[in-house]
Amino acid sequence: MPNGQRVSARDNARDAVLSSRRLIHSLKARADERRTTPEKIADALTSRFGSMGFLIFNVVWFTIWLAWNNGQIPGLQPFDPFPFQLLTMIVSLEAIFLSIIVLISQNRGERVADLRQEMDLQLDILAEDELTKMMRMLALLLEKQGLDVSNDTELQEMLRPTNIEKIQTILEEQINVKK
Repeated sequence: MPNGQRVSARDNARDAVLSSRRLIHSLKARADERRTTPEKIADALTSRFGSMGFLIFNVVWFTIWLAWNNGQIPGLQPFDPFPFQLLTMIVSLEAIFLSIIVLISQNRGERVADLRQEMDLQLDILAEDELTKMMRMLALLLEKQGLDVSNDTELQEMLRPTNIEKIQTILEEQINVKK
């Protein structure tokens, strides 16, 4: 094979990889573009609330609150003495809102992950078909060279198309048994 053709094949392979990366990136970008306003807000809040800065803010805030309301800061009168009912209510509300915000972001992220899994499945099915075709071609080439591959039971099994429906049925049965 001339050198120019090898470079061309290598370039084609590289282009295919880059194209698939663009496709995967594009899937995420398109999902991000389709976010609703509440989802955009939830994603922004989740990224801020899931930070070390927010943790430090809460630690400092709780420390000051507890010190103030335990009478440990001179000149400041406690306004929420032990058992800190106001603090308990505020922390409970914060936990409720944070949980909801995180769930909104996780649900959207799960939808994107589901799309990627479906794409992976479709690509895997295509790759399986292509590999089976290449195995058939290789077997034909071996036979043309005078090698008998008809007794190779493992190869004969590989030459049969994969029964996707059968695999799907088995998986569905396993899922139903686990419920």
